[in-house]
Amino acid sequence: MDRAALADFLRRHRESLRPSDVGLSEGARRRAPGLRREEVALLAAMSTDYYTRLEQRRGPQPSEQMLSSLARALRLTDDERDYLYRVAGHNTPDRFSGGAHVSPALQRVLDRLDDTPALVLSNLGEALVQNRMAVALLGDRSGYTGLARSEYYRWFTDPENARAQYPEEDRARQSRAQVASLRDAYGAMGPRSRAGELVRALLAESPEFAELWERHEVARRFEDHKTLIHAELGPIELDCQALFTEDQSQCLLVLTAPPRSEAAEKLALLGVLGTQSFGGSPAAHVGGEG
Repeated sequence: MDRAALADFLRRHRESLRPSDVGLSEGARRRAPGLRREEVALLAAMSTDYYTRLEQRRGPQPSEQMLSSLARALRLTDDERDYLYRVAGHNTPDRFSGGAHVSPALQRVLDRLDDTPALVLSNLGEALVQNRMAVALLGDRSGYTGLARSEYYRWFTDPENARAQYPEEDRARQSRAQVASLRDAYGAMGPRSRAGELVRALLAESPEFAELWERHEVARRFEDHKTLIHAELGPIELDCQALFTEDQSQCLLVLTAPPRSEAAEKLALLGVLGTQSFGGSPAAHVGGEG
């Protein structure tokens, strides 16, 4: 671990960003350029003291999870992210692994979306980052670990919860869509990848998945219109737009409602109340939908 290089790299990139670059308010006049240390810590979900010690060349070696959070907070490119990992003493992540580093281009768009649910998904159906509206509508996806980070996995191994917010008549089509999307990722990443690990686990655990896998259907798209059932607000009809990265490994999913519609009123209510009233609501599955 090169403490000096790590500290200087973090400081330089922190100073190169403005609050508006990361979706924060400029606030009062600033005495120094760039983001404050506490703002980077907030974006990276770590303590200000921990981040400060890294910049002062006296912190412990950050974990890969911490580095991933810092790369996202500082809006690093893939090359910059790889450098961050190397100076921190870690191997660089596979760039096409369904990993947690969010595309800076998608992150910039997400930063500007505050009044409608939006999230970034990996090609393995993992929610990499959500805005506050997506958390209020779909639940916080950040707590899942291991294979359960993938919504494809949860859809077939925990159907009672994973399918709760879909109308029953839509669930069979969604099952086919999940398998077709995973097959697309499997074809791109190969049998020894994390996609291959997911396929092997699901073949062993889910007869439904095994049957659908044998159809060899391949697709990577999202339904243009969907109905989600919220535990407290009831059915919400939403339009769905998906913006993919060039390599198709990540997409920004945005859920909107027509102006002055009943669904728009329900989203407005969610925007006011956030997760205060709806924290226990079951999350809807949105990844890899057909």
